[in-house]
Amino acid sequence: MTDVSLGMPQLPAPAYPAEVQARLEADAKEVVARYPDSRSALLPLLHLVQSEEGYVTRTGVRFCAEQLGLTTAEVTAVSTFYSMYRRKPSGDYQVGVCTNTLCAVMGGDAIFEELKEHLGVGNNETTEDGKVTLEHIECNAACDFAPVVMVNWEFFDNQTPDSAKQLVDDLQAGRPVAPTRGAPLCTYKETARILAGFPDERPGAVEATGGAGPASLIGLRLAKGEAPVPRVVHPRDETPGAAATEEGE
Repeated sequence: MTDVSLGMPQLPAPAYPAEVQARLEADAKEVVARYPDSRSALLPLLHLVQSEEGYVTRTGVRFCAEQLGLTTAEVTAVSTFYSMYRRKPSGDYQVGVCTNTLCAVMGGDAIFEELKEHLGVGNNETTEDGKVTLEHIECNAACDFAPVVMVNWEFFDNQTPDSAKQLVDDLQAGRPVAPTRGAPLCTYKETARILAGFPDERPGAVEATGGAGPASLIGLRLAKGEAPVPRVVHPRDETPGAAATEEGE
């Protein structure tokens, strides 16, 4: 017989220290007030407790359950369903390499393999200094910038193995790192609090933005008459030699 635990059942999770409990309760009250049904506040509350410890602990699960009148089983079911909720301690910077189809063939697989070797960690593992957690992630809807790396959900576009290694080196060394587009980078705990619905009070952070690239916007430009007419492929029964035309031909 293997993998059978004969030990005592796990004791209930401890509460947060009094000061932390009071602070989180005040935040939770603000979050819950946004929703007509309190249990709808569970997702932002999970981000809130994740902002405290960097992942969803048993104490965090207990806190959410108490605030919303749910069982810890109900909260656990939700927190383990979504990949944005971490189940174990993780780094200050979540470095996600897109390995979905287009990013993969454009170099994402190579980036991920080189980062694993460079950092000495595997998928969803954290470096010894606690700075970087590496993971492969699914499509981030930024295919025209492939291959894409995300750090705490901010975009780093058109990456190469060398640029990605420089990126993680800078993160570990504490050097300033700027996303290709979007808000300035902050730590994972700070990101989690923003995702809980609290304002990002850093100067200029709200104003920072990043739009889609030219390949994503070509349809909109065509609709507005701003883009040149693209090459058109005609039906097979068209006159031979007319298979493709261009504006002005």
